[in-house]
Amino acid sequence: MEVHNRLGPGFLESVYEEAMAVELSVKKIRFERQKELPVFYRDKNIKTFICDLLVEKQVIVELKAIKALSEIEQVQLTSYLKASKIEVGLLINFGGRSLTFKRMIFSNENQ
Repeated sequence: MEVHNRLGPGFLESVYEEAMAVELSVKKIRFERQKELPVFYRDKNIKTFICDLLVEKQVIVELKAIKALSEIEQVQLTSYLKASKIEVGLLINFGGRSLTFKRMIFSNENQ
């Protein structure tokens, strides 16, 4: 919320990522930017995907700067959670007048 309050809408996603990195650092929250995470198929690493932020090694954060979130962005985050075996994800959109976000949980027990 702090980043959106200070910058407002209208910037590229990369600007919000930079600002989020500053804000997380100020708050002394551990994170990694543009973190590569492997995708496995039949126990073979077939590809890697890059998430915007990995916070405390427990939460994948995907940032968007679009008019409105759609099912496509939610499916993308679900796929990242499934592939990484990380259970919690945040989809944050800075593109609208108001900050919108969606917290997603994926149980890897169902795989």
